[in-house]
Amino acid sequence: MTGPILVWGAGAIGGTIGAALIRAGEEVLFVDRDAAHVDAINRNGLAITGAIDPHHVKARAFLPEEVTGVYDEILLAVKAHHTEEATKALLPHLAIDGYVASIQNGLNERIIAAIVGPERTVGSFVNFGADYIEPGVIHFGGRGAVVVGEIDGTLTPRIERLHRQFLAFDRNAVLTRNIWGYLWSKLVVGSLLFATAVTNDSIADVLAMQRYRPTLTALAHEVLAVAAAEGVKLEPFDGFDPRAFMPGADPAATERSYDEMVAHNRRSAKSHTGIWRDLAVRKRKTEVDQQIGPVVEIGRQHGIATPVTQALIGLIHATEEGRRSLELAGLDDLAKAAGKVPA
Repeated sequence: MTGPILVWGAGAIGGTIGAALIRAGEEVLFVDRDAAHVDAINRNGLAITGAIDPHHVKARAFLPEEVTGVYDEILLAVKAHHTEEATKALLPHLAIDGYVASIQNGLNERIIAAIVGPERTVGSFVNFGADYIEPGVIHFGGRGAVVVGEIDGTLTPRIERLHRQFLAFDRNAVLTRNIWGYLWSKLVVGSLLFATAVTNDSIADVLAMQRYRPTLTALAHEVLAVAAAEGVKLEPFDGFDPRAFMPGADPAATERSYDEMVAHNRRSAKSHTGIWRDLAVRKRKTEVDQQIGPVVEIGRQHGIATPVTQALIGLIHATEEGRRSLELAGLDDLAKAAGKVPA
């Protein structure tokens, strides 16, 4: 495959990875619906700030309606709730034998495949920390797992090429035959991260709170049960050990995994989730319905109840709508849904 890489969504994830690809010598075109961000990139380039690897790249960016041409490789990095809209917008620009790779949070590959076809859909999993700061500026706060894989588990020349490209961003990037195992593991951790976002406390601080760990574990159990019903073998990453959260797991193993996740997050300059940032700073809707909503939907298909997940979604909605503030009382409400009222 030849030609520029189209990065559709130049925010935290797309901007950080796209800048790394440009530094590695790839030709990258950014697409974003934020006119101010597009203008800043075209005038001044894209700045990646932070203590890890601050740098600046010259780049070209376009609004979706300005895009022309057809591309072999499109990296989709929009918020999960914009996946369907963005995929339909990029479809005319996707080569017949090209692909779309989701570099998002959630199970967005399902949505993408329904629009462009499974044969033109590639999976990826990212867990690094980054935030959009202002037009033309992204903060890279912490390294985390980066994984790519075909959604049917095969090894192909295109996925091997994408893996080589991602190695330019993270030398530990993984090529896997089990991308769904990573995506569902991220859903488990993602549910915990949404729980941390109902408070103003940091990710690490909430995960370190012993009184809420039984509630968080009950939340994890629901996601694990749905993943098991789907026949998915979960993969570990960044301190999260799925075996430690299985029903009947050794409590010491569960505590150890929490402690490792706390340590991983304390190393990051990104103390709070993008979810919290959406609620507390940007005052906009989160990805809750598209990220962990499918756990409820798929669970229902298998006859699996998910009351804690549903309660968490309700708490996030209430916060989005201004009906509750960000405070630890939210975790107490979640504990009641889990039947794990803290001492």
